Amino acid sequence: MNKYDAIIIGGGVNGCSIAYYLARDGKSVLLLEREKLAGKASSAAAGMLGAQVEVTREGALFDIAKESRAMFPSLQYELKEHSGIDMELVQKGMLKLAMNEEEARHLKSTIAFQQKLGERAEWLAPEQVAEREGQLSDALLGAMDIPMDGHVNPERLTHAFAKSAINLGAEVKEYVDVYSLVMDKCSVRGVETSNGTFHGENVVIAAGAWSKRLLGECGVTVPAYPVKGECFSVITDRPLLASTIFTESCYLVPKSGNRLVIGATMVPDTFSENVTVGGIYQLMEEVARVLPSVKYATFERFWSGIRPQTGDGLPYLGHHPKYKNLVIATGHYRNGILLSPITGKLVTKMIQGDPMPNYMEAFKLDRLKEYAGGE
Repeated sequence: MNKYDAIIIGGGVNGCSIAYYLARDGKSVLLLEREKLAGKASSAAAGMLGAQVEVTREGALFDIAKESRAMFPSLQYELKEHSGIDMELVQKGMLKLAMNEEEARHLKSTIAFQQKLGERAEWLAPEQVAEREGQLSDALLGAMDIPMDGHVNPERLTHAFAKSAINLGAEVKEYVDVYSLVMDKCSVRGVETSNGTFHGENVVIAAGAWSKRLLGECGVTVPAYPVKGECFSVITDRPLLASTIFTESCYLVPKSGNRLVIGATMVPDTFSENVTVGGIYQLMEEVARVLPSVKYATFERFWSGIRPQTGDGLPYLGHHPKYKNLVIATGHYRNGILLSPITGKLVTKMIQGDPMPNYMEAFKLDRLKEYAGGE
C-alpha cells in the first residue's frame, strides 16, 4: 500500500504550486484533480500580479501579496529549468484609473500609505497618463502608477508548477473525483476516490470554490462562497496598451499577439459557468468608456471562472484546528495567481513543522466567530 507524505486535492494553480514545493523538498506527493489541470479558475484568470492594485489596505494580505510577487522573477527561471514551460512573466506595471473625484481621493490616499511602507507608487495627472498610454479616455482624472505589478499566463504557470513537480517525483492524477476523507479519531488517513483509496501522512485541501464541501465532511463550516467572473478577449491590429489597466469596474491586460483580456464581472453564490449577455455587455460598455478605440478590435472569445471568496476576504491557510495533519489552502478569490508561489512555500513549511511568519495568524481557519469546529 502506497502512503504519501502529502495528498493534495485540487489541480489548480495553488494545488500545483504546493505539489511543486513539496516535491522540491523531497516529499512523496500525490495530486488529485477531478477534471483536468488548470481547468477552472486558474485558466479563466487574466494572470494579474496585483499586489498593490488589488490590496489597498495595510495588513497581513498586503504583506503576503508583496512577498509572493517578489518570488516571480526567480521562479520563472526555476520552473523553466524544471519543466521547459515559460510562464510569460511581464513586468510593465499597472495603472489604476480614477474616473471620478471620489476614486481620485481614494487612490491618492492609497498611494500615501503604500509609499509610507516603502512601496513604489505615485499619482499621475491626466496629461502624464496620456503621455504613457495615449489610447486611454481623456475623461479620466488621473491614475495610480504601480510599476512593480505585472502579469503572467496563468494556465502556463499552473502547468509549469505541475510538470516541475512531476519531474521531481510527484504523482499527478487527473479526472479522479475525491468522494470523502478517510478519518481516524483526530487525524485524516487518506482519501476515498473514484480511483480507489489513497493514504497519506498529510492531506491538503486546495480545491478552490469546491473546498467547502470537503471541509463540511470534517464538521467545519466556513463562511465561504463561489463568485463567478465573466471575461472576454479581443485582437487588435496594433498594440493599444503597454501597461495593465485597472478600474473599479473592469481590467484590461495586454497579452502577446496584440491580444487584450478584459474582465471581470462578479456574480456571487453560483457555480454556473454560463456566460451571460448582460455580463459581457456590461464589460463592453465599461471598457469602451476607458479605451474607446477597443470598439474597432476583433472579438476573440468569452469565458467564465468560479473564484473562492471568504467571509472576510482573506484566504484560509493553515492546519485544521482539530485534524492536525489536514491543511487548508483556499479562499484566494482574485489573488489566486499572485499568491500561488507563497501558498506552495507556506504549506510546505507547515507540513515540515517549520516556524511560520507572524502574518499567518490572520489566515487561520478558526479566526472567525462564524467558524464551527467538529467534535
